[in-house]
Amino acid sequence: MSVADLTHVDEQGASRMVDVSAKPITLRVARATGEMRMAAATLERIRCGGVAKGDVLAVARLAGIMGAKRTAELIPLCHPLALEAVRVDFSFVDDQTLRAEAQVQVTGRTGVEMEAMTAVSIALLAVYDMCKSVDRAMVVSGIRLVEKMGGSSGHFQR
Repeated sequence: MSVADLTHVDEQGASRMVDVSAKPITLRVARATGEMRMAAATLERIRCGGVAKGDVLAVARLAGIMGAKRTAELIPLCHPLALEAVRVDFSFVDDQTLRAEAQVQVTGRTGVEMEAMTAVSIALLAVYDMCKSVDRAMVVSGIRLVEKMGGSSGHFQR
């Protein structure tokens, strides 16, 4: 791979924001997921509302949505986007694993993959923050893009 293959680097190797002004405006959607492993007792407390700080998943959902909206402030060279929809959902994979999934949508000139992955990351970090007093060994892992639609690179599905 050469410098010419990197979209965020100019011919001299300096960082740059990609010029998307000539790209067509299309519907762009991205989905991402990630997991958090924890003690079974911690996950049970989340399930039944037994965490002293409050409704863990409600707070984490809001944190994920807010994270998606602020991605351009967190990740250099991301375009600020007027997101049209952000959804963050949770599921219990087994007695020790919580999965977060985010879907982000925009009608624009650039994709929302980073916003979807940021939403998942921030949502899971909010879970950690709310539960750290009972389980400091929690582990966030597997944050990944699972689907992307729209734009010139077409449809991607993991």
